[in-house]
Amino acid sequence: MRYFTAGESHGPRLTAIIEGVPAGLALSSCDINRELKRRQGGYGRGGRMLIESDTVEITSGVRHGVTMGSPITLNVENKDFKNWTTIMAADDVAAELKTQRKLTKPRPGHADLIGGMKYRFSDLRNALERSSARETTMRVAVGAVAKRLLAELGIDVASHVTVFGGIKIDVPENLTVAQICQLASQSEVSIVNSEYEQDIKDLIDQTKKDGDTIGGVVEVVAGGVPVGLGSYVQWDTKLDAKIAQAVVSINAFKGVEFGVGFDSAYQLGSQIMDEIVWSEQDGYTRNSNNLGGFEGGMTNGELIVVRGVMKPIPTLYKPLMSVDTENHAPYKAQVERSDPTAVPAAAVVAEHVVATVLATEILAKFASDNLAELKENIARHNDYIKGF
Repeated sequence: MRYFTAGESHGPRLTAIIEGVPAGLALSSCDINRELKRRQGGYGRGGRMLIESDTVEITSGVRHGVTMGSPITLNVENKDFKNWTTIMAADDVAAELKTQRKLTKPRPGHADLIGGMKYRFSDLRNALERSSARETTMRVAVGAVAKRLLAELGIDVASHVTVFGGIKIDVPENLTVAQICQLASQSEVSIVNSEYEQDIKDLIDQTKKDGDTIGGVVEVVAGGVPVGLGSYVQWDTKLDAKIAQAVVSINAFKGVEFGVGFDSAYQLGSQIMDEIVWSEQDGYTRNSNNLGGFEGGMTNGELIVVRGVMKPIPTLYKPLMSVDTENHAPYKAQVERSDPTAVPAAAVVAEHVVATVLATEILAKFASDNLAELKENIARHNDYIKGF
């Protein structure tokens, strides 16, 4: 499975084309819209979430609610485009109109300045529009299709926040994927321990008053993943590496870890490695899951646990200093718009990019022209693994 996204933050629409989804998968716009709504939720989101309630239009690849095996096209209309029709017009406009909302004061932490340098833009808006986190709308839409496929295969994926603006959440041990999904969905800040809810909301409110922003750490878990996805034979076939790339590619993400992750630097090997056991009922399992479901770049049948750290949103209502690219004079950076935090939304995006990588890897390993064939091949594989 592969996909491409297109569209600008203030353009008429966002588009994704997905190729490789098996025929025979039940899929509706409701499946995707439900996930898009989650991306726009969370305490601390700004005004655009009120302007735009994202809904998808499926324009190819699905007939009567079932995939056909042909490319799937997804479109999400930008309802705010009516206020940007001249500014973002595809056709040429009069010279005096081209300076409307022109950006020459790049924002620290954004792609504005470097994008302008790389592509030789005099108006840095050209970089802003595509580098905006608005693009993650379509990654969630694609991930929603991937999650529908994974659900048919008995694979569940969920996400939650483990650190919010420096507040570390005490996560109960041995939660199932279903429990994480339920608890996080009941929280406006996507946490599984309600004791921290009000403290986090108070922090968000104060941060907003201060004109500042906060980041956090999100965790994605996936259960029911077949053993042996990925490979150790080349650097670019390791599945944990593919997931790491996908997570770090999300706007504002600066790091990723699996299992105990960076904490393993402070412990002994005897404390970290997951001992192998075998039983007639379950086959090979591990006594722990410190490695987050991976060994040698391959899935080992345990719960996949991956975390990503999101920096604070770089657009501030008390803007930092920058330089005007037209005259090199010092200025406060331009303010486009900003939320005090988007960590709950980032958790949703991370969940969907991980789901997309898992679905892609499954479709690469198993013959999958149609869903029935895919299920048969995975069942045979699982029987072999259990009897190894």
